[in-house]
Amino acid sequence: MGRIEEKLSSLKKEKKKALVFFLTAGYPKLDSTEELALALAQGGADILEIGMPFSDPLADGPAIQESSNIAIKNGITLQSILDTVCAIRAKSNIPMVLMGYLNPILRFGEKDFFPMAARAGVDGIILPELPFEETPRYKSLIDGSGLSQILLVTPTTSPERIRSIDSASNGFLYCVSTTGVTGSEHRANISNYLQIVRKNAPKNPLLVGFGISTPQDAASIAMAADGVIIGSALIRQISSGIIPDDLTKWVQEFRHAIDTPC
Repeated sequence: MGRIEEKLSSLKKEKKKALVFFLTAGYPKLDSTEELALALAQGGADILEIGMPFSDPLADGPAIQESSNIAIKNGITLQSILDTVCAIRAKSNIPMVLMGYLNPILRFGEKDFFPMAARAGVDGIILPELPFEETPRYKSLIDGSGLSQILLVTPTTSPERIRSIDSASNGFLYCVSTTGVTGSEHRANISNYLQIVRKNAPKNPLLVGFGISTPQDAASIAMAADGVIIGSALIRQISSGIIPDDLTKWVQEFRHAIDTPC
């Protein structure tokens, strides 16, 4: 059992929900990520998703696109991301997942990237644009490196396909709450949506992301899910120039909200 599974299992025993944050590597400055990641962990984040910036994203909304563009201008690379993960891992045992697009990995060399990521301290990988039918091509490399391949479902995913995706996913199932990009406020009916997913996905915990902006959003969705993922809202806080101490306090508001739902 890896760090992701251990954390989610522990939270389930404590009857708590997972709090996950997405952080764009190399934003706002090339060397910002380690300090921001540790501030998130200090505030009560259970898992970190570290974004691998790419110039042509498909699933990212304006806030994350802009952060990625700045990170690329700052000179971010996959190697520097792995170096940053290694530095975070030396100071924290928080589970870390890399989320991004396949092109940079192919350019780096997938046979090298996945084992190097695992050695750096990465626990899982999310490739949102990779069609489910193509995931077997990388399964042996990802599994062989000891990483969890975390897959996504959406409000339009059929029950039959949910069952297949759940069976192939490890760590957790990423439940996209909208039919749009990150940061979109047009969520599906979460309760009905997750009832369908849970009925057809017995293997993995269900973590919901996209469009969760406030502690109140998080608390409401966490009542039906096993955890929540906050991305664009965090990027907007970082864009505003929030300092790490205040970022920790901001995370604590989400922690308190999902631990004490109305």
